[in-house]
Amino acid sequence: MTNEITTPKASALAVMASRFSVDPSKLLETLKNTAFKGATNDEMMALVIVSNEYGLNPLTKEIYAFSAKGGGIVPVVSIDGWLNIMNNHPQFDGISYEWLHEGEKLISCTSVIHRKDRTHPTRVTEYLDECQRNTDPWKMKHRMLRHKATIQGARVAFGFSGITDEDEARDTPPMRDVTPSASTSKLFQSPPPVENGASSANLRSAAESEAPSLFQDSDITPLDAVKAWLKSSGTKWANIDDTLYAQGVTAELCNNPDDCTDDELREVLGMRTQLEVVKGGKSK
Repeated sequence: MTNEITTPKASALAVMASRFSVDPSKLLETLKNTAFKGATNDEMMALVIVSNEYGLNPLTKEIYAFSAKGGGIVPVVSIDGWLNIMNNHPQFDGISYEWLHEGEKLISCTSVIHRKDRTHPTRVTEYLDECQRNTDPWKMKHRMLRHKATIQGARVAFGFSGITDEDEARDTPPMRDVTPSASTSKLFQSPPPVENGASSANLRSAAESEAPSLFQDSDITPLDAVKAWLKSSGTKWANIDDTLYAQGVTAELCNNPDDCTDDELREVLGMRTQLEVVKGGKSK
């Protein structure tokens, strides 16, 4: 038996405070009043974690909170932040730009990013007519298009994810709340949503024929409940991810119900009303 001393893991905020040599409580207060103003506690935690992950400084506006389309907060990284992340990557080996004009008209900008561990550079082209917005910064077309090419090139070359720029953030839809509104026991007792003109009684009967206890026995397992619902409704497990994604909900389901935990299966049951019934591999 060893007498190892376990060091408690520092919180994300404490890690950030250590980076800047400030008191965590003072830092939190400052962030709430500046770069992360308007963020909820959960959003604040996400912003701090992303900042730590990429070594960004919110106090110099390398990263800040931005109100997403329809509500909520998304982490936005300024061009200074993107350049910081890229320059600090150990494999970064330089960037150059190629421009395309038709006469005096700007058409596109291509970023050419070199990595020390790759033979060929990463080339990403951004087009003015796809990126330009009717805002003051875009009056400087060459600079803004260069920024766009830099950001998209960095994503492709280094796989940066979970961060965006302000233009993209304006179009980011809010996350949909998929929290089940009913209690767990009710999820197992209520029939699945009526689809394709089927009556509630017929649908209930079909489910009960597969698992008689689904709506009668409170001890029914989540796995049995899900399987009975899938069979009675005609829903295909493999299509659930795509169906939810089309409705703006990102889900990462197991390959099949047998691989899921009970909590994951309960969440699926709670989202039944958001799912289209998919039969024969095609959405109705």
